[in-house]
This record gives sequence, structure tokens and C-alpha cells, in this order.
Amino acid sequence: MSVPTAVVSGGTRGIGLALSLRLSELGYHVVALYRGDHEAARRAVERGAGRIESFPLDIARPDRVRSGCERILAAHGAPEVLVNNAGINRDRPFLELSEEDWEQVVATNLSGPFHLTRALAPSMVAQGRGSIVNVGATTGIRPRTNGANYCASKAGLLHLTRCLALELAPVVRVNSLIPGFTDTPEVVERYGLDEPERRTDVLRQIPLREIGTVTDVADALEFLVTSRSRYVTGQQLIVDGGNFMG
Repeated sequence: MSVPTAVVSGGTRGIGLALSLRLSELGYHVVALYRGDHEAARRAVERGAGRIESFPLDIARPDRVRSGCERILAAHGAPEVLVNNAGINRDRPFLELSEEDWEQVVATNLSGPFHLTRALAPSMVAQGRGSIVNVGATTGIRPRTNGANYCASKAGLLHLTRCLALELAPVVRVNSLIPGFTDTPEVVERYGLDEPERRTDVLRQIPLREIGTVTDVADALEFLVTSRSRYVTGQQLIVDGGNFMG
């Protein structure tokens, strides 16, 4: 029996690495896409113990996505799972946002999932099954200052999720997974969570009074890609300890 394939963008660091590892534990051969951190990719492959394969791909480049996905399909066939996780921030006050700040964020966070899904979904439909999970953000629902480009890209991703769920049904399910504050090096640095006062301020906003872990997010992904969610599509699963209730 052949081993099913999962493709995870941004799959070698942070939350993406946790998602890749969980899928590998579920029996998938994981193709973990990454842009430039070769050392992180090497470590991900090591931790995957033969179940994770790193694959350099800039998802903001549609020509490279097409050629890269052709290689993935030729090597592994249609994936059963696609996780659109890769994302970047270029935070600035709106009046200071450059065209490059806008275009880079939208190209990665919104156009990247479009190009990846467009390249891989036809094969998933043809094989008669599949699950796509788009990793969103609560700021795609509730705006914040200094993040017009990021918020807009994540809001667009939520609506793209719903449109894909409509058009790819009943064969492929498409859902959004939305982490809240999660204990990763990037989040800790970005929000200053290693400072006790700042961490206490953040915890006051969270009803469950703790920062989430990558395991919490991976647990939610496991639900969304297994038969336990067979009747769930076009939905957003928020994993944030109750911080955002919308």
C-alpha cells in the first residue's frame, strides 16, 4: 500500500514544523516547503526520521510554484493533504507602507496559497479525496494597527477558503485553522513574551490564561485532516484559548 503524501508550505519552522511532524506521525510522507532557511530544513528532515522531505520553493513566485508542484506530483502523485501555512509580516503604519511591503505580504500570504492550491487541487479532485487546510490569523477577522497588509491578506485567505470549499466539494474539504498566541520563537520575539510584564498583559486577554503550544495547533490540524471532521468544510477553527470570540 502506498504512503499518502502531505504538502506543507512553511513546513520546516515554528508552527509549520509541528504540523509537518504531526502529519508524519499520522503516516504521511510530508513534503515540507521552505524558502531560504536551509539549516531549519535540515533539522526538520532529521526530526522527521525519513517521513519528512524538505523542498525549497518560494510560493510568492507562481512560475516556481508551477514547476515545483510538477516535480512533487511526478515524484509522489496527488497529495491527500495540503497545508497552506507559509506567511510573512512586514508591519508598518499604513501611511508608511511601501508598495513592496504590500506586495510581498499579499504575494506570500494570499497569492501563495492560491497558486499552490491551483497547482495541486486538480490532482486531488481526480483521485477522489483530499483535505486542504489554510492557516489563518484572527487579525484576518479583527483588524489591528500597523498591519493593513497582513490583515488584508489573512482576511482574503479566509474568504478564499470558503470559495474553495464550495467549488471543490464534495470531493475535497477546505478549512481554515487559526492559531492565537502560540509559543514559538517568532511569536515570543515579536510580542516580547519573554518579558514577564508583557507576558502577564497578554495572559490577561486569554480566558484560559496560558499561551498556546504548537502541539495545540497540531491537534487541531489532526482533527481537520482525519475522518473525524468528514462533515466539516468551509469552516474556521480558532485555537487561541478563547482570546478571540467572533
